[in-house]
Amino acid sequence: MNVVLVRSLYESNIGASSRAMDNMGFSRLILIGPHCEIGYPAQQAAATGQTALQNRVEYSSWAEFYAQEPDGIRVALTARDGRGRAVRDLTETLLWISQEEPRFQDFSSSDPIEIYLFFGPEDWGLSAEDLELAHFACSIPTYGENSSLNLAQAVLLTLFQVRQNWGGEKTVLDGQIRTRQSEATSVFPEETLRAWLLEMGFDLSKPKINVHSVLKRMLLHNAPTPKELMTLETVLQQSLRKLQEYNEMRKKN
Repeated sequence: MNVVLVRSLYESNIGASSRAMDNMGFSRLILIGPHCEIGYPAQQAAATGQTALQNRVEYSSWAEFYAQEPDGIRVALTARDGRGRAVRDLTETLLWISQEEPRFQDFSSSDPIEIYLFFGPEDWGLSAEDLELAHFACSIPTYGENSSLNLAQAVLLTLFQVRQNWGGEKTVLDGQIRTRQSEATSVFPEETLRAWLLEMGFDLSKPKINVHSVLKRMLLHNAPTPKELMTLETVLQQSLRKLQEYNEMRKKN
């Protein structure tokens, strides 16, 4: 995956784009005819995402770009209204490429075809001539009257859409609740809880909302650890045996 910034005006946006790439797990940044120097403001904007910025490739023109870069799928991002050009929705285009484009291979494979995402300069974006060089011209969905995005924001949203559609391994933060929930779900004493509630006389015939589903949701909402759930299992098992003994006694009497 290659992010290509065309005739960028502000080095801070180039640095922020590098940070966005690092957020989404991409590192190949290409600059075509940048209209700014790359110095401290770019490094400052990149913050902890310096990799793409430091390893960037620069070309002076489209001709040099095509002379040096291998063939690939070229996707241009534009906020223009589409008069006289076929502008597609980005999400729909990514889905179409993965399902219908014959040159596309599994995005996670070791040798996929090169994919280039083109972003234009901050003032007017990619020109009509620029768009003619791309296989697809796409727009990022927006919901307000202003459809023009900051360059780095456009890069971040585009790469996020790429990950949403084509996959990738999400970053897991230290202490992230999602991990504990996954562990808890695997050892949750589901059948023991159900048996205990039935022995208590509760009706569990409603498939969606019943006391079993409500209790399970309440218990898992706090993301208990496997050790805590083992304790719950022990308590339920012991009280279940007592209930069964009590109910047997009642039947005999």
